[in-house]
Amino acid sequence: MKVLVIGLGGVTNGGKTTLAEELKKMLPNCDIISQDDFFKPESEVETDERGFKLYDVLDALYMDEMVKSIRNWMKSPTSSGVVTQEPQNTCDNLKDTEDVYILIVEGFLLYNYEPLNELWNRRYFLTLPYEECKRRRSTRVYQPADTPGYFDGHVWPMYLKYKNELEENASNIVYLDGTKSQEELLSCVYSDIIQELKKLREGNQRVTA
Repeated sequence: MKVLVIGLGGVTNGGKTTLAEELKKMLPNCDIISQDDFFKPESEVETDERGFKLYDVLDALYMDEMVKSIRNWMKSPTSSGVVTQEPQNTCDNLKDTEDVYILIVEGFLLYNYEPLNELWNRRYFLTLPYEECKRRRSTRVYQPADTPGYFDGHVWPMYLKYKNELEENASNIVYLDGTKSQEELLSCVYSDIIQELKKLREGNQRVTA
């Protein structure tokens, strides 16, 4: 049994969750872990001098718990509740992948936490220009709700900070343009993951030969 751990990170409102859910429908033995499920309760999230709740930083998340959840899945993907239904478009590309289990981890802050970085087989990062990101963010309802000035005062500066860190320290990241259509993004990432599955399969065949 082989596992493939895919990171789907990037900007807020970049389309990460939608893309992850569409990929799950198309890939065999695929499960999703969402970083949003590891936010600390509001009472434990720091507030700065402007009254902004600092949600867009690593300290706002139970990152150790997240790593533990991913490692537990990797040890035993079949007991994780993953649905091993047939993908929607079974094709020759997916033959001989019954013993491969795929985990998609989606979130806005995946690649700036070192214990996570040793787990990825493939990493994607969705980007958006400032205006488009702000427009999309304004259409979403958050709990707690964004306060006036929150996007410009906290969300966007933290995105730029962590993205710059990423570009300085990380390699092998595939950057995706979040302004492209969902179909285009899905096609691009799906094709790439299929190539990873082929590599796994060929590796298996060499080992058993």
